[in-house]
Amino acid sequence: MPAPQFDPHDPLGLDDLLGAEDLAVRDTVRKWASDRVLPHIADWYERGELPGIRGLARELGSIGALGMSLDGYGCAGATAVQYGLACLELEAADSGIRSLVSVQGSLAMYAIHRYGSEEQKQTWLPRMAAGEVIGCFGLTEPDIGSDPGHMRTYAKRDGSDWVLTGRKMWITNGSVAGVAVVWARTDDGIRGFVVPTDAPGFSAPEIKHKWSLRASVTSELVLDDVRLPDDAVLPGVTGLRGPLSCLNHARYGIVWGAMGAARTCFETALAYAGTREQFGKPIAGFQLTQAKLADMAVELHKGILLAHHLGSRMDAGTLGPAQVSFGKLNNVREAIEICRSSRTILGANGISLEYPVMRHATNLESVLTYEGTVEMHQLVLGKALTGIDAFA
Repeated sequence: MPAPQFDPHDPLGLDDLLGAEDLAVRDTVRKWASDRVLPHIADWYERGELPGIRGLARELGSIGALGMSLDGYGCAGATAVQYGLACLELEAADSGIRSLVSVQGSLAMYAIHRYGSEEQKQTWLPRMAAGEVIGCFGLTEPDIGSDPGHMRTYAKRDGSDWVLTGRKMWITNGSVAGVAVVWARTDDGIRGFVVPTDAPGFSAPEIKHKWSLRASVTSELVLDDVRLPDDAVLPGVTGLRGPLSCLNHARYGIVWGAMGAARTCFETALAYAGTREQFGKPIAGFQLTQAKLADMAVELHKGILLAHHLGSRMDAGTLGPAQVSFGKLNNVREAIEICRSSRTILGANGISLEYPVMRHATNLESVLTYEGTVEMHQLVLGKALTGIDAFA
């Protein structure tokens, strides 16, 4: 039997792990990103905006990419692996596009789906799945990041109503959202609230002057005595386990997504090295370049294999939070190194928006620290490994 042919784009044969439905999901999202994002993304990034975001959201809803791993209410009910493949393909285009989908589905919709009342689910989820309503997720505050237990946003009772006061920061989708899931302290502990963004006292000024995730809407949320009815609270959870479980679901998507950014940079460097000539031959023929390409390929496909393994565990109901931290820590860190190595192969061209490498590298600097910094995930793993909590 002849040896199987080596594929530089799938050196481990990882496509063998995917079924027909998995491949169909991957190819659908890849084609959408290729048609609707790649022709424009360099310009959007340079301008620091994401024009037509509401139209893009509706298109993503039409292909089943919003809340796709949730069941019912117009959601696709896809597997965790299929959701991961979608995240990979979206972030292969740009991290900002994957963030739009991740915040919509894994944070805002997930919170309502898991902890909301039936009325809340019926009111919001079908429209969010269709992309008709964009959602955001308010947890991080101007002075509170890795320690959300000390958030200052507060919700107090006033008769049968709730009154929310506070600020949230670095909120993806905030300025274009129709609904915000906002976490606040109450006399009974931390609670989640479903906040229509047209409520009096709610505003979401957009954050400008970013050098990362430029093709993404990032906002501050200002809650100035926002009055909500009693049924605005998420009834299914009290305490930090609510927002942290949502973040765990979003981090899982990042495990896949980071490998999408890394794949684009690796494939760009591989193609460039084959055509760029120095000293009379393509630079792909030099030992140092081959060493870089080999190391990048190893880390890229190890990361995809890790993501698939975690997805299989999520589908089986056996994935733990520390395992998600394992994946997020490894894959984002390695993705950044792949981008940086790719930049060196492209030389000066590596900093040009004519190529995607620097765009992905700067985006991943944000991905590295949101949804849990490197240090936080190291400490999560440290506690899991030793049984000793080093957070306090």
